[in-house]
Amino acid sequence: MTTSENVYTAGEKDVLHTGLDRHRDAVLWKLEGLDDEQLRRPMTPSGTNLLGLVKHLASVEYGWFVESFGGEVEPLWFDPYTDDDLTVGPGETTRQILDFYSRARAAADAVITGRPLDALGRPGWRDHEVSLRWVLVHMIEETARHAGHVDILRELIDGATGDHPRAAPTGTA
Repeated sequence: MTTSENVYTAGEKDVLHTGLDRHRDAVLWKLEGLDDEQLRRPMTPSGTNLLGLVKHLASVEYGWFVESFGGEVEPLWFDPYTDDDLTVGPGETTRQILDFYSRARAAADAVITGRPLDALGRPGWRDHEVSLRWVLVHMIEETARHAGHVDILRELIDGATGDHPRAAPTGTA
């Protein structure tokens, strides 16, 4: 993958991968500084919480990138085809969910770097093939959508806003 300095002139695959990583990183940044209760706190009538959104994103990264392209998905302790991937049970720890997301990202990244954009995969829950290009765009959309949810939930918890750390203005202490 490319660095932020040369993403503006990089090839299509690097641009897409960098875009996905930007949203992935924003999701994780929004969790920083919160305690376990805040990460699990249901913030909508449906029970949506920050940690549940991260668990869901890990699940869909494994599904779209790894399973669809014939990779091995780690054994899941929940049913990814139900709302189980959006909920966090009392026995699930914050570390477990964050580590799960890290492993899913690494497995997805291996697929992205190891295949051309025109590579075809077949999701087990669909009746058609998809290109890696399509999956990358879809997962940018999915991750950005949920990063927006994460941003709203974080603001409701403690007022924090933004999608990434801001650099201090030049010349300030």
